[in-house]
Amino acid sequence: MDHICTISKSNSKGNVHKHNLLNRLPKAILCTISTTNLIAFSTDCNLEYMGAFSWSAEVYVADLNSPWIIHKILSNPFHISLLQWDFTGELLLVGDERGNIKVYRTKDNVLNDWVIVVQTVLQGENILAAAFFHSGKKICINPEKKDCSIYTEKFQYVKFACSVKQFGGRPANGALLLTSTGLLCAILFPQLTSQTQQLIMATESLAPIRMFIKTADICYGKNGHFLLAVNRGNPSFPIQCFKVSVMKTGEKCIITSKALLSFFLSQSPKESMMEQIIKDKCGTVNQIKWLMKEDADSLVVAASCEKISCLQVWELREVSLPIHKVFNKQDTPQFFTTVLWQYQCHFQYNSKLTSLALSKLCLLNNISCGYVVVTFADNSIHCLYRDTLKSVVNTTLSITPRYTEEPNAKYQKIRVNFVNSDMSWLGNILLVVDSDNSLYLFKLPPQIDSSTPLSIPYCTTILEYCLLTGMDWLDLLLVLRPSMLDPLCDRLTESFNRQPNALQQYFYYQYLCIKISLYRLSAQGQQKANDLTLFLMLHNISTAFKSLLRPSEISSHDKSPGDSLSNVINEGQCDVDKLLMHLEAKEFTVEPTTLQSLQQLIQWVGDLALNLLIKVPDSRPSQTKGYELIRDVKALNMLREMLVLIRIWGLLRPACLPVFIKSDSNLDILALLFRLLSRLVQNVNEPDDSLIDDCCELSSQVQIHHTQLYSSNRTALASSQLAQQILPLQLEFGSEPEYLSGKDESHSGQTVDSIRHLFLGKDPRSIKQCVRCGSSTGIVSVTRTAAIRAWEQRWLRSCQCGGLWRMQTHS
Repeated sequence: MDHICTISKSNSKGNVHKHNLLNRLPKAILCTISTTNLIAFSTDCNLEYMGAFSWSAEVYVADLNSPWIIHKILSNPFHISLLQWDFTGELLLVGDERGNIKVYRTKDNVLNDWVIVVQTVLQGENILAAAFFHSGKKICINPEKKDCSIYTEKFQYVKFACSVKQFGGRPANGALLLTSTGLLCAILFPQLTSQTQQLIMATESLAPIRMFIKTADICYGKNGHFLLAVNRGNPSFPIQCFKVSVMKTGEKCIITSKALLSFFLSQSPKESMMEQIIKDKCGTVNQIKWLMKEDADSLVVAASCEKISCLQVWELREVSLPIHKVFNKQDTPQFFTTVLWQYQCHFQYNSKLTSLALSKLCLLNNISCGYVVVTFADNSIHCLYRDTLKSVVNTTLSITPRYTEEPNAKYQKIRVNFVNSDMSWLGNILLVVDSDNSLYLFKLPPQIDSSTPLSIPYCTTILEYCLLTGMDWLDLLLVLRPSMLDPLCDRLTESFNRQPNALQQYFYYQYLCIKISLYRLSAQGQQKANDLTLFLMLHNISTAFKSLLRPSEISSHDKSPGDSLSNVINEGQCDVDKLLMHLEAKEFTVEPTTLQSLQQLIQWVGDLALNLLIKVPDSRPSQTKGYELIRDVKALNMLREMLVLIRIWGLLRPACLPVFIKSDSNLDILALLFRLLSRLVQNVNEPDDSLIDDCCELSSQVQIHHTQLYSSNRTALASSQLAQQILPLQLEFGSEPEYLSGKDESHSGQTVDSIRHLFLGKDPRSIKQCVRCGSSTGIVSVTRTAAIRAWEQRWLRSCQCGGLWRMQTHS
């Protein structure tokens, strides 16, 4: 369990007295990680301004790739009692001890701008637990075909009912909440596109009589119901279980609750520490967790007193019990089958338990694999097997808050403890928060096979799972060893190329994003990452341009104009004007105003062709392994197709043509580029000497604008610099670490719009920047034709690498 980094607030004089006062207040510090690897955590002070003393509960959000850049979304006068992400990672539910419930989401998909989409209150209730409605979608590895190379056979959709059905069987969006007084609340969110639909809300008692609850957990049943486990905090009281169903009828919501089997901790073996905890007046049940979030039948219960803690796993099993002879009229013994909670195993430790985190993802259906991670008051972290509670690995940190210009005697009395923890969805990263509002990131062993180090087949399976489900894979990047990167890329490429053509086409964009992120982790892979980024943009532009084409006749609908263009290109014609004679002009006609709005994209295609051709003399012979754009025949043919389209559109609207500064005004640059690229495609590995000579003359014939390199201009954890640092890193909120910043010597100082391919100036006042790759884009669009609007809407949700946008403003 390697300690990656610690992120703490900046040191400031006078904070010691303030910390002493805050340390006496009850701690309600929480943290959670979403499926998109966003961190949400609460604090008991303002991390952005540490000057004045004023208590407040704050909620911050950060990206796991740059956790030092935090964004405050809420300042609350009461303790935050609940933080919960939904399955998509878009909605964040915040509940406090006074019953205030707020659901946040990003405004215009900008990470540092959040808005409330749902708000309600359960007056005087302490929000204890919550679960978003299940959508009914569940993908797992098929155990019988886990070694199969085809994705559709290796991964299977598991039959799982959604929590609440709407008209037509569609899953409803909402959440089920439980308060400390045993009150259930179901909230059905209005459709985000609807302006008139009202919030539907219903409440019901969990049990026939309202009861006090101190700890609880919620999981999903396969038939669409919820399973709840609750306890009053007293180890001598039973662990009670309930089955809760939510149904929507018209504009109302109905909650039904049914009591299930319960059990007492005192039923466990007497030799464990649980007996001492039950007898201790200070003994309490700290945590109850279902071992799996979907279709669970096992619970882990954590109880502790001042100096000892005990974890137990209880499993619901089917057992056969003998019928008493009074009721058995037959001579042979009779048995009846029933379901009972049975004690399985325990883990004991001589310190008070402070937090409990479990693996969230179930890769193998109904097969429990993963970990239970426990933190204790002595600041030790224990990673345990989920089924047996046997120790996998553990570590202990010595935490002492550091404050400048203060005598040691003032801060040595302050004790800082771990208070909460959470695992990333893929189970590779553990996030821990302490009572001093600092964050800690740790690496965890592989979940499926922890006996061996991280392996190439395991990582490939995880990346394939992310490819199919759309889940973020950033936490896996943080635990990869540098020596694994090239073999992992090769294996992923080999696996992807075995898929059917339709499947490859559907997942091609996400596949490229994964490969780019892997190459960025290596110092030798920056050029490969940049080449793939250029190809990804070329692929997107090609898709956008071809979507503007329409067949001229109804009979030719089975063959699109884009297919006709590809077939003509493959014939090997080197003269672009002769090639036009084989195309139907009507099929490639586009409105002149639309063509003019696409000029910046057309210019980028022309500049890319020039940049590739001037590299031909330096690329022979090939000494590097991995991806090179100049040797990708598919990319070169795609570029040739775009040059043909540009040639045709230039006849319709000459102003849309790319602008080149030429030494000879009579030189036809487009025709020259197409001819050179056509000759290069014939032999990309060993171009002939005449082609190399022609490419050498290009720099004297036309001025070449070098394409912007986006991959190295960023500061992030998942970078090639991380492997060169001595762990753990000591980071501060709001301060970018220079040693994690990419060195981009070719950067001109100008900010380039990575989406529209325009220059935004040296220091633009307001831009959107990707939190993953560092690419920038402008906020306001200049041209508003339908074609350019469709292009810009491709990138509203995220950057082309998959990262969220963050608003950057310079005064």
